[in-house]
Amino acid sequence: MRPIFVTGIGTGIGKTLVAAVLTEALKGDYWKPVQAGFTNGTDSLWVKEMVSHAGCRVYPELYKLKLAASPHIAAREEGVTINLEAIEVHLEMIRASKQTWADGPLIIEGAGGVLVPLNAKDKVIDLIVRLNARVILVSRNYLGSINHSLLTAQVCQARGLEISGWVFNDQYLHYESEIVDWTGIPAIYSIPFSNGPDRSFVHQQADLIKPILLKML
Repeated sequence: MRPIFVTGIGTGIGKTLVAAVLTEALKGDYWKPVQAGFTNGTDSLWVKEMVSHAGCRVYPELYKLKLAASPHIAAREEGVTINLEAIEVHLEMIRASKQTWADGPLIIEGAGGVLVPLNAKDKVIDLIVRLNARVILVSRNYLGSINHSLLTAQVCQARGLEISGWVFNDQYLHYESEIVDWTGIPAIYSIPFSNGPDRSFVHQQADLIKPILLKML
C-alpha cells in the first residue's frame, strides 16, 4: 500500500492536525521522518496523544533536530546531513513490519512546504518522489494563501505527483472553490477553526472526513 504524504503551502498551516485526522479516519499509522525543533514537544508526540484508534503506531523520527529552522540548517548545526536514501530504507523497514499486523496506510508528514530544503540539493518534493507517495495538500486560509496554494500546486503538478486533493484549514473569507478551480485539484474537506484542537475534535473530524476519503483514495 502506497503511503500518503501530507505536505502543503508552508509552515504552521495545520499539517500535523490534518495528519492526525487522516490517521484516525483511515486507521493508519503515522511517521514524520524529519523533525526540526521540539522545544514544545514533537509532532509525533502530539499525534500519538490525539489518535485513539486501536493498533495505531507512531514511528519515531529518523532525524530529530533541535533547532527550529529549515531542516538543512538545523541538520548542519548538528553536523548531520539528511539522506533521502536512508529515509527510503527506513520506509521499507516500516512496510515490512506493517505487513504482519496493519491494514491502514502510513501517513507521512513532511517538514514545512514542498520546496523546503532537506540538504544542499534535495527538497521535500524530492523526498515525495523518491517515496512514491500519494499526496494530500494542506492549505490554511489567510491573506496571501491563494498565491501560496497556486504556487504549491503548480510545483507539484510540474513534478507529476499524484495529488489526491486539498484539505483546507481555518476560516478567512471563502475562496476554497476558486483554488480548486484554478488548480484542478479537488477539495477533500475543510476543517473548521479551533482554538485548541483536542482528541475529541480529531475524532469528530475523522468521522466526517472518512466517507469522503474512502471515495477519493
